[in-house]
Amino acid sequence: MVEPTNANPYAHDLDRNPANYVPLTPLTYLERSAAIWPDRTAIIHGNIRRSWSETAARCRRLASALEKRGFGKGDTIAFIAANTPELFEAHFAIPLMGGVLNAINTRLDAEAITFILSHGESRIVFVDREFSSVTKSAIAALGRPITVIDIDDPQYHGGELIGETTYEALLATGVPDHPWRMPQDEWEPIALNYTSGTTGNPKGVVYHHRGAYLNAVSNALSWKLGDTTVYLWTLPMFHCNGWCFPWTMAVTAGTSVCLRAVRVDAILGAIRDERVTNFCGAPIVLNMINNAPADLRQGISHRVNVMVAGAAPPAAVIAGMERMGWEVTHVYGLTECYGPTMLNVWHDKWSGLDIDAKASIKARQGVRGPMLEAVMVADPEDMQPVPKDGTTIGEIFMRGNNLMAGYLKNPKATAEAFHGGWFHTGDLAVWHADGYCEIKDRSKDIIISGGENISSIEVEEVLYKHPDVLEAAVVARPDAKWGETPCAFVTLKDGAQASDAEIIAYCKQHMAGFKTPKTVVFGPLPKTSTGKTQKFILRERARNL
Repeated sequence: MVEPTNANPYAHDLDRNPANYVPLTPLTYLERSAAIWPDRTAIIHGNIRRSWSETAARCRRLASALEKRGFGKGDTIAFIAANTPELFEAHFAIPLMGGVLNAINTRLDAEAITFILSHGESRIVFVDREFSSVTKSAIAALGRPITVIDIDDPQYHGGELIGETTYEALLATGVPDHPWRMPQDEWEPIALNYTSGTTGNPKGVVYHHRGAYLNAVSNALSWKLGDTTVYLWTLPMFHCNGWCFPWTMAVTAGTSVCLRAVRVDAILGAIRDERVTNFCGAPIVLNMINNAPADLRQGISHRVNVMVAGAAPPAAVIAGMERMGWEVTHVYGLTECYGPTMLNVWHDKWSGLDIDAKASIKARQGVRGPMLEAVMVADPEDMQPVPKDGTTIGEIFMRGNNLMAGYLKNPKATAEAFHGGWFHTGDLAVWHADGYCEIKDRSKDIIISGGENISSIEVEEVLYKHPDVLEAAVVARPDAKWGETPCAFVTLKDGAQASDAEIIAYCKQHMAGFKTPKTVVFGPLPKTSTGKTQKFILRERARNL
């Protein structure tokens, strides 16, 4: 018999070394796909068809060209670009030379772009000619020199070239056999993304290689993606780095179909012509497709998988997609967690339900994804988990490796976000008995009327079921008697003529009286570039009614 010792036998001679420890980075995904499937199509953009080997060579050329110009480790490289191959390539080329990719929201005004270029300390910006005018104004206000490189996409004929050279000319100065340099530490930054900044300046969210690597794989596992995936870029690549899907497409060796503009005819045309299997988008994109003329959907007979997030999608919108035979996966996340980190995992026992019942379940945000370590719904004050009763409201908290490193140059905001060892999402939800989360509102969007909490999402769900309603958003309106009452902003379908009295009467038939909107305003809803309704604008309008 061997006598045990007090020493830990695993504490010696089991150290990390270059053979058994390599920092995690999504750069390895591109290297692998180019080596194993060199001739498989990686990118489709109009008449452009590029293989994985061609894409990898272009990424190396860009990394090489930037290094020749003096850019290197820790430099922020900004892009103001549409969903074109150039921005896809930047997701690999920039970190390949040690830089940090800052893909800027193309819908921002010059003042916001100036702030981002300044705060992120970018010394170079790549600009698609569609956005040259606003970028030119932003640079004029920057007050310091910055290198400008034009993206001259053949699919866009407007705008002007404002840079010293073009993307393709810059690539020509690089070499296709540029060394494949990996980060020394997986905690090194790979990307910088800015929050929407609806109050004050936006915050710079720093992604690390480790999180990008893990969330890219999480996407593939969550959606069961394989090497036959044909992915349509309806989701902006500037939004959480396209939810990490540039890196996901590299790990699966699938095909990316680029799309400059999110128009329903272009979406459905690409799905039909390129046999698209998957795309992501906000509920507004799904709603566009649901209400598209039937002739635009002609010729689409294959199953299409849709990943939806952003605002909580109304069950009626999901049901519309299901009736088309398309499979909807509802996911949830924020800029701070690389995009989707929670998803509505489907159970076989729900498959026998009718479409409306299934859609109601699919509207939930669900459970943690494969690479997220923990989720809880808890009291935001004492951070104690709420009961899993489907009614008690708490805040969603997350913990895991696919959460940001922090906010750039903002330690106070970083400490607040991670207070108590959890990431505070600010989203209010209930916890169902099966562990599935269902968002009821952002903390600032809860309506408190006569002491009762009203979920704006619950009211919106009812409004979306009205046959004349195309879109709806509900916010609080100040009320002398009740404190606040629900105010509904509604966009009607083409040709519909429902009145405010009809809308209110419909709501009274389908929900408690105190939850019913007291005011209805008709017209288009203000949107962000990613399709989210800008409720802060609607709250201001409601206050001034």
